[in-house]
Amino acid sequence: MKSLGIFVLGLIVGAGALGVVAYNSAASMMLVEMESPYSLEESIAKIKEGAKKINKREGTMWVSPDVKSLHKSIKKHGGADVAPVMLVDLCEPTHATRILTEDDARIVSVMMPCTISVYEKSDGKVYIAHMNAGLMGGMFGGIVAEVMGEVNGQQHEILGFAEQ
Repeated sequence: MKSLGIFVLGLIVGAGALGVVAYNSAASMMLVEMESPYSLEESIAKIKEGAKKINKREGTMWVSPDVKSLHKSIKKHGGADVAPVMLVDLCEPTHATRILTEDDARIVSVMMPCTISVYEKSDGKVYIAHMNAGLMGGMFGGIVAEVMGEVNGQQHEILGFAEQ
């Protein structure tokens, strides 16, 4: 009986430790950051170029409807000067349609379009960040998981110039 108690206690402690590790690493798993070998402007151009390349190769329709200067917007609306942060919107209409035609999946519209952030840090280097679409989609299951899995693979191809 004593060994059963130790076994159960071990399971509880192990599950608790696993929960702490998962909680502490969740943010780093959900968001991906990589250093770009290019300037801010060149990185944005490379992202758009990557979208065009994947369109030609795979027959997708990735577009960049907007690039927002987050740092300028912050300053314009009364915030402080911050280092440059550019938000590159990317949309693939076929993927979006597959998700938005299902009522239960429409909730993920808050993550549309896919946004890739390009920014400078105090070390003077340029970084690119994006959501781990595959992991996020897997949390929803169904059509969202399917589409976000495809998006994840295509994002890796679009950002291949910066991945190490």
